[in-house]
Amino acid sequence: MAIKEVLLLGNPKLRENCVHIEEFNSDLINIVNDLKDTLLQLQKEKKIGRAIAAPQINYIKRVIFYNLPDRTFTMINPEVIWHSEETIDIWDSCYCFNVEFFVNIRRYKTIKVRFQDTKGNKVVETFDNSMSELVQHEIDHLNGILATDHLKDMKNIIMRVEWERRYRKDG
Repeated sequence: MAIKEVLLLGNPKLRENCVHIEEFNSDLINIVNDLKDTLLQLQKEKKIGRAIAAPQINYIKRVIFYNLPDRTFTMINPEVIWHSEETIDIWDSCYCFNVEFFVNIRRYKTIKVRFQDTKGNKVVETFDNSMSELVQHEIDHLNGILATDHLKDMKNIIMRVEWERRYRKDG
């Protein structure tokens, strides 16, 4: 497929609500392949990141692709159907920010999500901690919400270079 350009913070397309997927056909597979190719390239270039949502590459559709060290999967039409009362504070960045800064925001510690796979099969899965944060981040994209929208205080923003000095554990 193709490596697509990522829309950057300020692009009004990132604020649109995405369209529900009704047909599980070759058009959907093309979107998933573009998400995969783009994410793999971004992970190689930026040395960071675990997922990408369709609106980030200008497909206003409810599709997310994940590429984790131990698992690769796609969520179609995801919906949080339950969340814990407990929350976590976490540093978050985004390819739409060109991963140049991080924001410290609050997310639910545990969520349960209903979604479909690329064949339309229904799946319900529970996510905790940093995976919960990641899934919430990506689902937000489908609703026109960015991580910066969760900022409560501008003191909770840090440039990537400083974040890596202070917080990165693997580098």
